[in-house]
Amino acid sequence: MMSIVETMCRDWRVPAWLLNMWQRAGGIVITILSLFVLWAAAVSFFAIPEYLLPGPKLVLEQWWANLPTLVDNGLATAKVIILGYSAAIAVAIPLALSIAFFPIVARTIYPGIVMLQNVPKIAVAPLFIIWFGFGMLPKLLVVFLLAFFPIVVSSIAGFSSINPEIVDFARSTGASAFRIFRKIRLPAAIPHIFVGLRIAATIAPTAAVVAEFVASDKGLGYLLLRYNGDLNTAMSFATIITLAIMGVSLYFAVELIERLLMPSRSSPSGGPAGT
Repeated sequence: MMSIVETMCRDWRVPAWLLNMWQRAGGIVITILSLFVLWAAAVSFFAIPEYLLPGPKLVLEQWWANLPTLVDNGLATAKVIILGYSAAIAVAIPLALSIAFFPIVARTIYPGIVMLQNVPKIAVAPLFIIWFGFGMLPKLLVVFLLAFFPIVVSSIAGFSSINPEIVDFARSTGASAFRIFRKIRLPAAIPHIFVGLRIAATIAPTAAVVAEFVASDKGLGYLLLRYNGDLNTAMSFATIITLAIMGVSLYFAVELIERLLMPSRSSPSGGPAGT
């Protein structure tokens, strides 16, 4: 089936990076189906009680039956994820640029960022409730803090990665500082920046759910606490599946943007995007 689709894509001149993403998505689907088969076999073979580990059939039935509730709460969690993640990007990349280009900023601010990273964010979350009350802001801060550090570190590495000799050569040709940045420094930094964005994309959903554990009356984290309290293991798994779908969607959205910006760059799996 995959080979037929690949042949059709080549005949229709589908971009190589899009075909590569299709192949990876197919691999993910096969892996998930294999895990579901092993899951069902283990539950059946070991006769595990449903309250401990329900079978995938029951979980999917419960997921479908309660889909409106999961979607409604999932949208609340998605809002926290997207806003917190976007805020982390908006602050981390300009700050990384300042740290990479201005030594005084690197000496004064970067050590504070490293110290902040070593503070357990989850332990600080209750303080956010005291300071800012219940609502959206404390949850956004948790997502922001957890997504911020991988983005800023990767961005600093990217902006600092350019060979000084290339910059000196560009200056010798009369290129302005802005042109050097736009044509040399930024293209060299983008791959590093997207490494941090992909890492943060995997962290942000977990951060949002943990923040909802602390104080929330809506969201997937709230549902998980409620279902666990009711010993409704099937719906707990259904909620986790919904969160996993959201997390994978965010990751692939970031990767899609990366491919659109750099269609010729090698794929994260190691193979060339153009093969």
